[in-house]
Amino acid sequence: MPMRILVHEFASGGGLAGRPVPPALAREGSAMLTALVGDLAVLPGHEILATTDPRYRLKVPSSVEVVTLRRSAPLPFPRYLDSLLTKVDAVWLIAPDTDRCLERLTARVERKGLALLGSGAAAIRVASDKARLARVLERHDVPYPRTRSLAFESADRDWKSKLKTIVDAVGYPMVTKPRRGAGCEGVWLVRNPPELQKAVKAFRAALGAERLVVQQYVSGLTASVSLLADGRRAVALAVNAQCVRAGRPFAYQGGSTPLEHPLARQAASAAERACEAVPGLRGYIGVDVMLSESGAVVIELNPRLTTAYLGVRQAVRENVAQLALTACRGVLPTPPVLRRSIRFSSDGRILT
Repeated sequence: MPMRILVHEFASGGGLAGRPVPPALAREGSAMLTALVGDLAVLPGHEILATTDPRYRLKVPSSVEVVTLRRSAPLPFPRYLDSLLTKVDAVWLIAPDTDRCLERLTARVERKGLALLGSGAAAIRVASDKARLARVLERHDVPYPRTRSLAFESADRDWKSKLKTIVDAVGYPMVTKPRRGAGCEGVWLVRNPPELQKAVKAFRAALGAERLVVQQYVSGLTASVSLLADGRRAVALAVNAQCVRAGRPFAYQGGSTPLEHPLARQAASAAERACEAVPGLRGYIGVDVMLSESGAVVIELNPRLTTAYLGVRQAVRENVAQLALTACRGVLPTPPVLRRSIRFSSDGRILT
């Protein structure tokens, strides 16, 4: 059924108009927005409306209507977005999990009663909360690192002793990260007490009241799985290699697809089980995994389009955006055959 679809990518699409944008979020967001809008624009019958920030040039087909969200707009961002929602039938959101951004935008669309081309707010709330997700996956026997969380509340003067208890439970080396975050933002590899002290200091300075998550560090090959979900079930499209610079902090630099590895099938299975443990996930989903000596371990679940989309869409003949639309309607398509190997950077550059 033909639809008028609004595509809104928060970082480069005007959600931060007039405010500083983290460079990594802007690069990845702009690349995903350009690719997705291009794929949707070639689908017959649909009309595409996309938002953009004047600081970032959006290269899309001429048939796409582009609305520039400026700092000087007559309405504040949330109300301006509401005005755009009155003009469309469906919405595809791309936004970070930081400060519950994606969850809040999704809830706003749900309240308007529009078709949502992605996961529901309740599912996003679970998937983007790394501390809560750990408990959910443990109940479903999905391999996941030992995980603890800590709040730095002003009323809690005993957080240092609580942190020591967490360290004893998790052990060195470990990874510290925000409870909700995007990409490698605020993610540190910690190997000893002095490094933990530096990580905590940097975390509190940058993220304040956000909860700190401490996870067991799992060594191995960093990878991701791109999936489609219909709200109950999930099917893997591709297992992808990730290029991540580990350190203080981590940095995501891109990847390649498909990943030929003895644990690729196990990674796909673990990612599918992780998605099915969180009802309400729909459309395109990304799951970060570590391929370790003990097997495939799920690290994070991303209830939205991820940068790996840039590679997967180039590796198959099918239109991945169309496959995601089909999944959102409750029908999981047959996974496409990956016909060539693709390397991609976080800013959208592609190498065949």
